[in-house]
Amino acid sequence: PTSTCPVQENVLQRVLQLPVVSSTCETLQRKYSSTKESHPLMASVCEVYERGVQGAGALAMWGMEPVVRRLEPQCESMCRGGLAVANNLACRGLDHLEEKIPALQYPVDK
Repeated sequence: PTSTCPVQENVLQRVLQLPVVSSTCETLQRKYSSTKESHPLMASVCEVYERGVQGAGALAMWGMEPVVRRLEPQCESMCRGGLAVANNLACRGLDHLEEKIPALQYPVDK
């Protein structure tokens, strides 16, 4: 681990790349897919919920677009600096966690 995040890296990417996190996500995805395949009724229910979540996300994006367009020029320069600082602080915190909790470097099954 490094003490700061390089420009192209962010703390979310680092967290998602931790073996414990990535293996957990893979396991959950396999279980979800397996459950849908083996239980047709559950698959139908899951697909309805999936479509609902996708629709809600699309509606939220559509509703927020005018606000984002209006605020984007004002926030761009201000946000860039603030996000970089927050990202660096979060990366340093993640460095500390990785040092103190070595299990983060192993998949869930180990």
